[in-house]
Amino acid sequence: MFKKILIANRGEIACRVIRACREMKIATVAVYSEADKNALHVRMADEAYLIGAPPSAESYLRWEKIIEVSKKSGAEAIHPGYGFLSENSEFVREVTKQNITFIGPSPEAMEAMGGKISARKIAIAANVPVVPGTTEPLKNYEEAREIAASFGYPVMLKASAGGGGKGMRLVENENDLKNALEAAQSEATASFGDDAVYVEKAIVRPRHIEIQICSDKHGNHVHLGERECSIQRRHQKVIEEAPSPINDENLRQKMGECAVMVAKAVNYVGAGTVEFLVSDLDKSFYFLEMNTRLQVEHPVTELVTGIDLVREQICVALGEKLSFTQGDIKLIGHAIECRVYAEDPENNFLPSPGKITRLRLPQGSGVRDDGGIYEGSEISIYYDPMISKFCVFGRNRAEAIDRMRRALQEYEVGGIKTTLPFFREVVEDAEFIEGKLDTGFISRFNERKKQTEMDETERDMALIASALAFSKNPKTISDEQQSESQKLSRWAIAGRTALHQNRL
Repeated sequence: MFKKILIANRGEIACRVIRACREMKIATVAVYSEADKNALHVRMADEAYLIGAPPSAESYLRWEKIIEVSKKSGAEAIHPGYGFLSENSEFVREVTKQNITFIGPSPEAMEAMGGKISARKIAIAANVPVVPGTTEPLKNYEEAREIAASFGYPVMLKASAGGGGKGMRLVENENDLKNALEAAQSEATASFGDDAVYVEKAIVRPRHIEIQICSDKHGNHVHLGERECSIQRRHQKVIEEAPSPINDENLRQKMGECAVMVAKAVNYVGAGTVEFLVSDLDKSFYFLEMNTRLQVEHPVTELVTGIDLVREQICVALGEKLSFTQGDIKLIGHAIECRVYAEDPENNFLPSPGKITRLRLPQGSGVRDDGGIYEGSEISIYYDPMISKFCVFGRNRAEAIDRMRRALQEYEVGGIKTTLPFFREVVEDAEFIEGKLDTGFISRFNERKKQTEMDETERDMALIASALAFSKNPKTISDEQQSESQKLSRWAIAGRTALHQNRL
């Protein structure tokens, strides 16, 4: 077993890996920027080394500095977490060259699945269904127009080197295509240094469902069921659950087999995720992409399978076989994860940096908080604002929702805006409770919320009008109106009027 592992990351994922290492009696090395000198992952690790200034390019993306720290500290392996260098094949090659073990797949597998176009080609060759689309970057607008017309609108433009929704545009009709293509290419260049964009047929009301896979160096490939990841803002997930409300054993088996075929096609090693779009109408599914790393939402899979994915990653990197076979995988119960972000959901989920002045975490059975903060922590402007992966587990989905509802009421974060109020509303939403999920859920949810507020305002204004009329001439008001009007005192009328003036 490794004696010491360096975690080339920060925040909650660094804390997650440190916890797994501690259980395995492995010493840990943290790296940190000047902005993170008091961060929780720095406090938790056995050793910690400053690697640069706050911007990621001057710290967490400086792979030569991270390798230097690894050698200096005597760390035998590096765990990349997710984000930053987790899918940087150049970094992996250099780590290997320095006789340090990289806890993840080979650089060849990363490169094969890192580009969406090359990943599509591999999936097609493996007989895995893909969304109708191009397998080469678009040359120009004319080519894009012809291909889009052959598929029929709507279509989706996607950056080949993309991720996190960057360089992605939904195009409803030909009139919007040219501007959308230019915007996608511009964003792709700015985000990835590569303007390659391809086009595919857009699936109406798609679900985003992914399959967790694990592979070892002995040729064993196993899938651990699916995760429902359809609730997204700006093409980034905010709520995930396992299993999916739409899946059944037959669909799970088919999707799992396809995910394993993709893993085999690139000789994958470690934990990875194969993502699919699933039609909410007929349950047809299509390969979307493969993430060659651990996913943020991995805890929900751990909760329903009982398997520690970080522990498996470490053991596989050491050369051990997977500790389970496909026949061992049984999904028990239901798990839901809310990504708690330092964001303002009332302001288009814009980041809300600052100091955490109060923190109260939920307690009780079936509650798990993979956090990276403490009371007094500073949420920096330089990094992703996620502060916790908050999960609950129940014997079924209804129980998990009830538990999440209760736990969210207990969860308190003071000093900054967070997504907690948004989650509290979602778990009360009828469509969420019924499992009617797709990637347009948040847009519809916001529309329903807006309509409800408008209806409440209209009702209250009508009551106020009735009360005013009653005060002038009680005889002109019906008995029912009279009863309601008498409930509204002069102070209540003034208060409600002020409230709705602010709201409107």
